[in-house]
Amino acid sequence: MAPMGIRLSPLGVAVFCLLGLGVLYHLYSGFLAGRFSVFGMGGEPAGGAAGPAAAADGGTVDLREMLAVSVLAAMRGGDEVRRVRESNVLHEKSKGKTREGAEDKMTSGDVLSNRKMFYLLKTAFPSVQINTEEHVDATDQEVILWDRKIPEDILKEITTSKEVPAESVTVWIDPLDATQEYTVTCLFVLLYEDLRKYVTTMVCVAVNGKPVLGVIHKPFSEYTAWAMVDGGSNVKARSSYNEKTPRIVVSRSHAGMVKQVALQTFGNQTTIIAAGGAGYKVLALLDVPDQNQEKADLYIHVTYIKKWDICAGNAILKALGGHMTTLNGEEISYTGSDGIEGGLLASIRMNHQALIRKLPDLEKTGHK
Repeated sequence: MAPMGIRLSPLGVAVFCLLGLGVLYHLYSGFLAGRFSVFGMGGEPAGGAAGPAAAADGGTVDLREMLAVSVLAAMRGGDEVRRVRESNVLHEKSKGKTREGAEDKMTSGDVLSNRKMFYLLKTAFPSVQINTEEHVDATDQEVILWDRKIPEDILKEITTSKEVPAESVTVWIDPLDATQEYTVTCLFVLLYEDLRKYVTTMVCVAVNGKPVLGVIHKPFSEYTAWAMVDGGSNVKARSSYNEKTPRIVVSRSHAGMVKQVALQTFGNQTTIIAAGGAGYKVLALLDVPDQNQEKADLYIHVTYIKKWDICAGNAILKALGGHMTTLNGEEISYTGSDGIEGGLLASIRMNHQALIRKLPDLEKTGHK
């Protein structure tokens, strides 16, 4: 019997015990959550700065963030390219022969630029596939951090984020385009023409094989062009192009090969511009505020070419309403193999398919 003659109800005791257990549970769970947060096991990572989506769970990446990192990577790589060239200590060596028989050269500029670009992108987006022209040492685990800042010009043009599955993304890096021109040291040649103008560093992001982000950076003039398909850009097309007697930009290594067919197709008034570097050639089609940048109406290439050479330019042209296809009009897929056999034609504000039909012989030339 309870004191003072008060009888306790069994139901009341049960309710009281349950309430007590509830209070203890909430107090204890709150304590554990606080302890775990100190060790970075809940919410944001320890240190307070949340990483990119891909770093958190491997699920998605934000294309606007990828553009910001790609621009920074191209510029960081460009700094290395310029620094090595100005030091005049290139440590030049050959990787073998190209299909045209030219030396496939590599320098310290290529290697150091590749290192900066690859690890900046890989640290920021560890879940995406990155393809690069130069070898990456598997034992080299350098971490190059991104400060998570998106430049104002990108925020102005691209006002919202756009997330895509990380597994759908392939990044293509060219740490030094136009290495042949980069290595020329003959004073007579350099007095005649500054071949450094052809040099670029490039980053491209493809989603399901389609180019969607492109960055082309010119280290020696410090000009950078970027664009996102269905997003925005900091570069634009020119106001007019000559489709009847175009100025055609081609590779310095086989200018004569293209010239013969181009003159037959467009007439004797056609101008052939021989230039180095695929990035430079794409910029020749655009309105670029660089006094050393030549202007062209078409870009034609007739031999095998690597995808890291052309992906960034393809993305920029596509974002601006232009086209880059094989010489038989096929879209280029940026998955699988690292090169294309069918040559290419790039144009903007022209009837691209009509141009393809005008050039039936160039595709055959590309397979010789």
